[in-house]
Order: sequence, then C-alpha cells, then structure tokens
Amino acid sequence: MRELTPQEAFWAGEFGADYIGRNRSEELLASNRAFFEKALRKVEHIASCVEFGANVGMNLKALALLYPAVATRGVEINPNAAGELRKLIGDANVFEASLFDWAGEPAELSFTKGVLIHINPDMVPAAYDRLYAASSRFILVAEYYSPNPVAIPYRGHEDRLFKRDFAGDMLDLFPDLSLLDYGFVYRRDPTAPQDDISWFLMKKS
Repeated sequence: MRELTPQEAFWAGEFGADYIGRNRSEELLASNRAFFEKALRKVEHIASCVEFGANVGMNLKALALLYPAVATRGVEINPNAAGELRKLIGDANVFEASLFDWAGEPAELSFTKGVLIHINPDMVPAAYDRLYAASSRFILVAEYYSPNPVAIPYRGHEDRLFKRDFAGDMLDLFPDLSLLDYGFVYRRDPTAPQDDISWFLMKKS
C-alpha cells in the first residue's frame, strides 16, 4: 500500500476532522452557490461532477442547487468527513481515499476548491493527471494563486500550504485544454465572500 505524504496524513487525521466544523454553515452554502454561479456562467448544463477533496459536501450541495439533476461524486481522504459526505450523496458516490488513488469513471466536470494548495509539490503533477482523467468536458480549479511556486505557513504549520499557477501548469501539460473563463473572489465581498480564491475554468477540446 502506498505511504501517504505528510500533507495527506495531515488532512486524513485530527486536523482534517477539526476542519469539518469550520466548513459548514448556511452562509457558506449561499456563498458557494454564488461562487459556482459565477465560475460556471459559461456552462449551460452539467449532468455529472466529481470533486477532489469534497469534505462534507458544501460545494457539491451548492452545485446541486444550481443543477438539480446533477449526479455528484466526491473524493475525500478524512474518514469523519467522508462519513458526513455519505449522508449527503450516498455511499456509492463517495471514494474515501487520497485523490491519488482515485480511478473512477469521468464526469462532465472535475474540480478542486482549496485542495491543490495543500498537496506536496512533488505530487502536484499526479494530481493534475487525476483531475484531467476525471473530466470528460470541464475542469475547474479554485485555489490560491501565485505566478511562481511558493510555500507559506498554514495555521501554525510549515509545508502544508503551497501557492502556484495551477491552471497554467495544466494548460501547459495538456495541449487539448483551453481556458474558458477565470476570475477572483475576495474575502471582503459584501454579499458572497470566499477566501481570496482565484478560479480557472478549462475545457477539453
């Protein structure tokens, strides 16, 4: 069995479990809905999606409000969060493991939101491969952006948060990807704040 990276173990353990309490509220759900409405404004319909690092499903729940018929699936490494996610989307739709171990069927949209930033930089290319393979049409990455790779402290921990141009990497790595839309959501937005997220919507040709 593959040994988890320190970053994976960090989120699979107590810190990941504690994160659950900070990741659910009606305010967050409303903000997430507004976020996806903006990020997917050039997409008329999505029949299926898969989220890597789904936690308890606040993003998937918001997507289901926008696309009521969407089939949602989630990949989640933390057992506590995966248990909560099962209650929302059903056991068969939850893959409780690292995103690196996922090998399911593609969905129309694959996405991450605040997940790639927590992956060991040596493993980021493998994460790109999973995101790419998981999509039949669209890929959305919503992460902290930096034109150059940089590590910054995260809640008192070192080597747990990394910023870079994730979308740029993917566009260079996969020639059939094109940039469909992009934007930024500010933490001080008066109606639908997010955590200073830069988002990039890409489409397979």
